[in-house]
Amino acid sequence: MNLYVRSSVALLLVIFSCVAISRDLDQDEALRLREKGIIQPLHELLQKALERHPGAKLLEAELEEEDDIYVYEVELLTQDGVVRELKLNAANGQWLKDEVDD
Repeated sequence: MNLYVRSSVALLLVIFSCVAISRDLDQDEALRLREKGIIQPLHELLQKALERHPGAKLLEAELEEEDDIYVYEVELLTQDGVVRELKLNAANGQWLKDEVDD
């Protein structure tokens, strides 16, 4: 293997190792985690998101595992017609992200 190929492979390995690992959880996994008290109920954290953006409408909500942290990802449509992407730590409700969705 020549030096160029080895360098390219090494660079790709570094890039892929820096990418956050994320997976969507299905409803059965979410229910199991909720019953064990590992995550908070979605409706409680959704209420927190709607209080932050009064009058917004829910577009989508997902439970994901990102780097061993359970995260609720919520998309809201604000009264101004702006789509916002919010991420909350599903275990403790901490805000992780609140920005305009591209």
